[in-house]
Amino acid sequence: MLIIQEVLVSNDIVEEHFACELMKCKGACCVEGDFGAPLDDEELEILDAIYPQVEPYISDEGRAAIAKDGLYKLYRDGHVFMGTALQKDGACAFVSYDELGIAWCGIEKAWMDKKIEFRKPMSCQLYPIRLTELPEDSFTALNYDRWEICSPACEKGASSGIPLYVFLRDAITRKFGAEFYDELDAAAQFIKNKQS
Repeated sequence: MLIIQEVLVSNDIVEEHFACELMKCKGACCVEGDFGAPLDDEELEILDAIYPQVEPYISDEGRAAIAKDGLYKLYRDGHVFMGTALQKDGACAFVSYDELGIAWCGIEKAWMDKKIEFRKPMSCQLYPIRLTELPEDSFTALNYDRWEICSPACEKGASSGIPLYVFLRDAITRKFGAEFYDELDAAAQFIKNKQS
């Protein structure tokens, strides 16, 4: 375990390899699972504000789920959290599909088209890193969430030599800042040199 600026970082994040392989997984992380994407309090307000611009980018099923359950709801999974609403089939309410059947985030599509400034929920952009707040210790923990649907991404990352933290550089920097990322990179290089 590494400690970077009072953030606990699992060694897997610097030692494992990863690079999304959308053509193989088809965006399954937005479709599979039992819960919506975790959201922090600030993101709840953002979703409320941007939904009119995002709505055209999501499916009819997603709009129906949001009309029924709202943009987000309360989940209980060992801890209680707010997360995005889900469609009847379990997909995130903000998902839409392209002509190849690949799931895309409607929020991110609106961002790509410069309709909004918010890219997507932090938990989505950081995936497969999961962020856990540890209030009793005032720590945040970053762990690698291994999931079989990401096997093609693990294979591509390994064959390309791309560490997980490097693949997620933009997301890590967005959440924690450039200085944090640079410290994480330095720690990763130290571990790599020590192992070789």
